[in-house]
Amino acid sequence: MVTRREAAQILDIPLEMANRHGIPSRLSDAELDELLDTPPAWLQQSRANRTGKRPVWVQLTCTVCGFSENARPKKWWPEFTHLCCAHHVPYELPGPDAGLVRSEYEGVGSRFIGIVDVAVPEA
Repeated sequence: MVTRREAAQILDIPLEMANRHGIPSRLSDAELDELLDTPPAWLQQSRANRTGKRPVWVQLTCTVCGFSENARPKKWWPEFTHLCCAHHVPYELPGPDAGLVRSEYEGVGSRFIGIVDVAVPEA
């Protein structure tokens, strides 16, 4: 059995779309296989409309402890150098390379802080 959220991740669709098209809260493996093997028209249309610019789901993994979760990427998320759980302290992460400045973005996924290392422009 898989949950609706897991089915949405496997089908590579937003959770809202899974709700809207009547995917039940729990599916058997056979029901999920049938959706994958013979997708309904709405799923075929969704796949055809993909532009490929942004993924529907991304896997977030803590650099320090390895905790991982799948999440819907947000428009404001930059390309993160590292991700870490909010309870980790900064010195647990690898330091930035020489000439780079570190920025932190809170509120990534359910518990992460996103770390971005960028080059400092020369004056």
